[in-house]
Amino acid sequence: MKYLLESLFSPRRRALVAALAGSLTAAVSLAQAPAPSAAPIRIGMIEGLSGPFANTGEAVFRNLVWATERVNARGGVKLPGGNRPLLIERFDSKGQTEEALSALRSAVDRDVTIVTQGNSSAAASALIDAINKHNEREPARQMLFLNYSAVDPVLTNEKCSFWHFRFDAHADMRMSALMSVLREDKQLKSIYLIGQDYSFGQSVLREARSQLAAQRPDVAIAGEELHPMARVKDFLPYAAKIKASGAQAVLTGNWGNDLTLLVKAAREAGFEGSFYTFYGNALGAPAAMGDAGIGKVIAVADWFPNVPTPESEAFYKAFRQRFPSPADDYVHMRMQLMIESLAQAIERAGAAGPVNAATIAAQMEKGEVTLAGQRARMRAADHQFQQPLAVAVMDRQGAPGVKFDVEGSGYGFRVIRHLTPQQAEKPHTCTMQRP
Repeated sequence: MKYLLESLFSPRRRALVAALAGSLTAAVSLAQAPAPSAAPIRIGMIEGLSGPFANTGEAVFRNLVWATERVNARGGVKLPGGNRPLLIERFDSKGQTEEALSALRSAVDRDVTIVTQGNSSAAASALIDAINKHNEREPARQMLFLNYSAVDPVLTNEKCSFWHFRFDAHADMRMSALMSVLREDKQLKSIYLIGQDYSFGQSVLREARSQLAAQRPDVAIAGEELHPMARVKDFLPYAAKIKASGAQAVLTGNWGNDLTLLVKAAREAGFEGSFYTFYGNALGAPAAMGDAGIGKVIAVADWFPNVPTPESEAFYKAFRQRFPSPADDYVHMRMQLMIESLAQAIERAGAAGPVNAATIAAQMEKGEVTLAGQRARMRAADHQFQQPLAVAVMDRQGAPGVKFDVEGSGYGFRVIRHLTPQQAEKPHTCTMQRP
């Protein structure tokens, strides 16, 4: 409730809205927006808020809070019975799948209709199964699952569900974006594949082998390794293997501390090759790599702070105004688009009749949203968000195209490739079962 009250009444929030008004199409001044008059619409965030990946969970929370503040600042979700604010409720999964399921049961007990999660594809898969069963068993208390980061392709293919919506590009989409740059690196002759040993990490390595064979058959795989997730404290043995293999580059889907510790160990071991990463642009990785990463760490994302448009710059500056500490510098456009999509879907569902999970889902299938120049849509066939992707390379702040750094590290990412939603799109194998 603290964050809800701040978003509605704090002078700082009023300043934030004013700063956003010119660049974010969703924002209006508080003076023009009617205050929400009904109970909040609660969104249950199920995420690791303790344990080895707690920093990623807290970073997600900041993103979601900021997104709901923007909706609340314009008066909340507009419904016939009165405007309703959005409110994030936290449920700690401790980074464990069983704990995520326990958190879901707590959300059910508290009559939360909408849950969101992302920092584990294994947990997301279990949540999809549990929500499918719950919704069949209790049709009067059906739930929605909004996924902002769990990117195992199976989640919108074989395991696709009417109740699940993914707002991140899945691993195969991200891999294709990375390959659009890797295939042009004519000096590259050998690469080392390493990842976390769970469904997502396994899918990354599997797709890397497939796309390398199709697009760069001349590149040898010098080594391939899966390591325990969130359990390795010292990556020097892995870094030593990478260096000894003679690989010129590493490709990894690692995230959180598993990525930071890996790149730090590689630097300490004297590995001088490139890193092709899914998440090398945040949460300590640039600082860990230091100058050794300049021109060598490549990352893929739906958006980067240095996307060269005025709308993007204003968006990022507004986030940093809200969260000025360098340690809190972690903003993802897709999480903002997810909350905007949800708010719009609830408004459309309410205009058509009673609001429940099924009517919201039916409207989310039709969703198309624009924010800070970023436009995306939900593909109804498999509930996979279709959005632009970008590939960027690490450089020192102040270099051409690197106005903003990451987490106060002095290093940022320059966008070197931009893919339209049509270029990033992949076929699917989903056979959607609708209620």
